Amino acid sequence: MSDDDSENSSGDGERRRRRSGPVTKGGDARAAKQMFERVKTARGRKSSSTRWLQRQLNDPYVKKAQMEGYRSRAAYKLLQLDERFHLLRPGMRIVDLGSAPGGWVQVALKKEAAEVVGIDLLEIEPIPGATLLQHDFTEDDAPDLVKAEMGGPADAVISDLAPWTTGHKKTDHLRIVALVELAAHFALETLKPGGFFVAKVFQGGAEGELLDLLKANFEKVRHFKPDASRSESAETFVIATGFKGQKG
Repeated sequence: MSDDDSENSSGDGERRRRRSGPVTKGGDARAAKQMFERVKTARGRKSSSTRWLQRQLNDPYVKKAQMEGYRSRAAYKLLQLDERFHLLRPGMRIVDLGSAPGGWVQVALKKEAAEVVGIDLLEIEPIPGATLLQHDFTEDDAPDLVKAEMGGPADAVISDLAPWTTGHKKTDHLRIVALVELAAHFALETLKPGGFFVAKVFQGGAEGELLDLLKANFEKVRHFKPDASRSESAETFVIATGFKGQKG
């Protein structure tokens, strides 16, 4: 799940499978309004919450997502990554880690993926054509639960995982690194040769040890910050393409 909507990675989550249900198309016509909307500070609302609401109301990608039927602004991050690196092709089998509320799943299906399996700690409203699991991916059994739903090796593993933050910079950084490493090892176990891995990272990008791991297993490893990532955000994405295949 993107931290544009809520952050995730830890806590108890009951596994649930979701396979069907409507996806709302279109959006509120008021989302097209370009005037700057100011949020009044309500009694009992923290000033930080007011700033967040004001940012959401005036974010062009939030408005665009509402108009185009995407569940979150994060959908445009994947669309821009695909536009830059030409990642998504019809017929792919894709695993989406941290998939709530479902924007990346929607993009994968729009690009005619044959199979999409998503997992998140938070419950995700059903999306036709996707298998969605509610489970904490940091739990030991989570990778096997995802693999059990896959029809074979993946063409792509995409991760928008983000941890619950503590406000302690060093602790939060370690949690972020641990999540990316977990996603990377899952990708190495499940990708077919030629597949790709995309994951959200922060600050200076992937850590040296992780970067070495990816460079040893993929033909190309790059970093990219989509325009849809907020300018004040430290997030960027690592894109590893051309998986060399499992070793051993």
